[in-house]
Amino acid sequence: MNFYTHKRQWKVVLFIIAVVIGVLSLTYTGRLVQKMQSEERKNMEIWAEAQAEIANTENLNQEINFYLKILSTNTTIPVILVNDDNKIVYTANIKKSKVNNEEYLYRKLEKMEVRHEPIIINLPDNSKNIIYYDDSIILKQLSIYPYVQLGVISLFILISYMAFSSSRKAEQNQVWVGMSKETAHQLGTPISSLMAWVEILDQNNDNKAYTSEMEKDIYKLQMIAERFSKIGSAPELIIYDLRKSLVSAIDYMKIRTSKNITFNLVFEASDELFLPLNNSLFHWVIENLVKNSVDAMSGRGTITIKLIENKKDAVIEFSDTGKGISKSKHKWIFNPGYTSKERGWGLGLSLTKRIIENYHKGKIFVLNSEINKGTTFKIILPK
Repeated sequence: MNFYTHKRQWKVVLFIIAVVIGVLSLTYTGRLVQKMQSEERKNMEIWAEAQAEIANTENLNQEINFYLKILSTNTTIPVILVNDDNKIVYTANIKKSKVNNEEYLYRKLEKMEVRHEPIIINLPDNSKNIIYYDDSIILKQLSIYPYVQLGVISLFILISYMAFSSSRKAEQNQVWVGMSKETAHQLGTPISSLMAWVEILDQNNDNKAYTSEMEKDIYKLQMIAERFSKIGSAPELIIYDLRKSLVSAIDYMKIRTSKNITFNLVFEASDELFLPLNNSLFHWVIENLVKNSVDAMSGRGTITIKLIENKKDAVIEFSDTGKGISKSKHKWIFNPGYTSKERGWGLGLSLTKRIIENYHKGKIFVLNSEINKGTTFKIILPK
């Protein structure tokens, strides 16, 4: 199983677990809130009964102290008591600054009526009082607690993920730099040796045609060693003709690619298109794209490179007639380690993206792809 597929599955599993925990937390707290609402309703009914008993003058005896005690026990539930004429006759647990504000109290009463069914107190003289009440502060806090909890957990997960990703990227960068510099160092000795052998072979005129191509390959090896040695440090960009660089890169790859591969260069740009470029690294981009296309076409097909110019950017559309890339994999193919080949490190497109986006401040992405028809990459380079 591909590393990134495995990683994505783990993310899905963790997300499902987080959702399950959230749902269970909400369900449990919801039931707890319902129980507390039921208890507060019972308390208010007892409170209403005590209010009715006090209002019944026939029962004013030594038990009145008991009922007054019941009324005084409510220290958390907001209450508004009105008479038949809808006049407020009593309030409890309302903000002190709002107790004498009738407009506020009636607005509060309307909200209470929506939240809870009012409790009617029938009085001895056939009149009635109506109790309106709201959830206690504790109950309100409890009802929003799971959302606060989920928010805190989500924030913690987000911060942890960002910290982990940052640490992982820093570690990957260190590995990249170390491996690159060691590769450049290791290439130095055989390159020097090859240069000596070419000098010897060049002494025979019959070998001129061969040594000429060998010198190109040695020069290429020197460029590769230079590329690796500079990874980790900011590359030098100079104003260079992009058309010239493309032609040079393609000409080099043509000779070293199967004759069954056709290259088409289409320039919809001015004769010279100058922009900030590191020519050596840009050649690496083209080489990686060509190699990927050749593999995708199994050594037979057409590669088309179209260069388009606009006011701000130079645009390169790199197309092949290969097997294509499924849409679900478009965002994964640039990740280091991702590869569809049985052999390979999956570093080519990752390096390509780094060179274009990190070093040249451009963009590269899959413009379109159809299975068994081909793929088009789009590169945007700022002028």
